[in-house]
Amino acid sequence: MNRPAPVSSRLPDFTWDTLDAAAETAAAHPDGLINLSMGTPVDPVPPVIRQALADASNAPGYPLTAGTPVLREAIAAWVARACGAGVNGLGVLPTIGSKELVAWLPTLLGIGPGDVVVVPSVAYPTYEDGARLVGATTVRTDSLTAVGPTSRVRLVWVNSPGNPTGRVLPATHLRKVVDWARERGAVVASDECYLPLGWEAEPVSVLSPEVCGGSYDSVLAVHSLSKRSNLAGYRAGFVAGDPALVAELLKIRKHAGMIVPAPVQAAMVAALGDQAHADAQRERYRARREQLHAAFTGAGFTVEHSEAGLYLWMTRDEDCWETVDWLARRGILVAAGVFYGPAGSRHVRVALTESDEQVAAVAARLAQP
Repeated sequence: MNRPAPVSSRLPDFTWDTLDAAAETAAAHPDGLINLSMGTPVDPVPPVIRQALADASNAPGYPLTAGTPVLREAIAAWVARACGAGVNGLGVLPTIGSKELVAWLPTLLGIGPGDVVVVPSVAYPTYEDGARLVGATTVRTDSLTAVGPTSRVRLVWVNSPGNPTGRVLPATHLRKVVDWARERGAVVASDECYLPLGWEAEPVSVLSPEVCGGSYDSVLAVHSLSKRSNLAGYRAGFVAGDPALVAELLKIRKHAGMIVPAPVQAAMVAALGDQAHADAQRERYRARREQLHAAFTGAGFTVEHSEAGLYLWMTRDEDCWETVDWLARRGILVAAGVFYGPAGSRHVRVALTESDEQVAAVAARLAQP
């Protein structure tokens, strides 16, 4: 009996598993490991959010897949403030973090073999993973003219501020992408998880009127509270945009049980309604960014783009694994640029998410022979 190939065979090895050897080397450093690789938050969950979670912990019933009315209102209000969107005609939906939506969006949109998913040339690997899961073709490009005349483009991913590069796309570029996709009946999905973290440039949402023209047709914006509010462990995200697309996502997610737990929904309301903790966290990242930028450039690294977001995109003009190994011997673990596509093969990504004490120790580590 011939069994079909397992679904996992469509996917590459899990990205972070390939760092295991470097992680062991870095952990063997006499002063321990400084982990600048994955970008997982290390700062405490703000008390206002923890209290909201605790107050909602007596939740014996099934939660709403669509989110409570108060959560939907909180998401819409935040999107209006942070993205410049109007709440009229805006569809919103909570998600179990943003990664699950990124991975499953091609499936939920009915994309399949023969269809094309466009992703940035250097990009978060889950965009391509989602296309692989449905057997679609992935095209890596930063210029839509390179896609050619194909009419099979069903989904275009944009990411600004970008992961891993920190690049900010101007409104004029995003508007051209939206117009191009609408002409072809494709969906534009904008990963905006780092939108609040502009340092040297001001990021623009795809939901801004100057990008979408005041219409959310064929446009989705994906957001996360993992970095803004230190809620990576809560799995708290949401999608906003085209109400017809959001309604379709909701129909399928209700059947599949893709539901944000009720206590987490309450925590999201508290997080979205409180700007003070987000401003404090942003300041922590700003200070760490300044220290790490100075430390690495002082050690001969070149930082490219990185004008926004949670990472520094750097090179020593050598194969990225040589750089990973060089840093690992100094107890510093970073992400190999090739994780994000062949175009990243001579870069590494450095996260701003270690503690203040660990960040302060980086410069001395880099000075080690």
